[in-house]
Amino acid sequence: QVQLVESGGGLVQPGGSLRLSCAASGSIFNIYNMGWYRQAPGKQRELVATITSGGSTNYLDSVKDRFTISADNPKNTVYLQMNSLKPEDTAVYYCNARTPIETHWGQGTQVTVSS
Repeated sequence: QVQLVESGGGLVQPGGSLRLSCAASGSIFNIYNMGWYRQAPGKQRELVATITSGGSTNYLDSVKDRFTISADNPKNTVYLQMNSLKPEDTAVYYCNARTPIETHWGQGTQVTVSS
């Protein structure tokens, strides 16, 4: 099993920044992809950014040039640096980890962008 613990959410004004962290533990040796998804009220969960074990990244078009995903492999932690935040970025953000046979989710962290 893989356990994922997120942190770093909160309330920020438009144009502000936040950094989310996701620490993985347990059977992490099979993880080949980690990422962040988000779900706003009344909307479907959507992919925000992913990073492979080889370092390749992928982003939702609307967050390119504003968000950066990175990994600290010795710490088994993935980060999402979010800059120039907009009200439409408000959502619960979930960390995700994939192995060849399973998909794991964190508990979610709320990000609210509001003045």
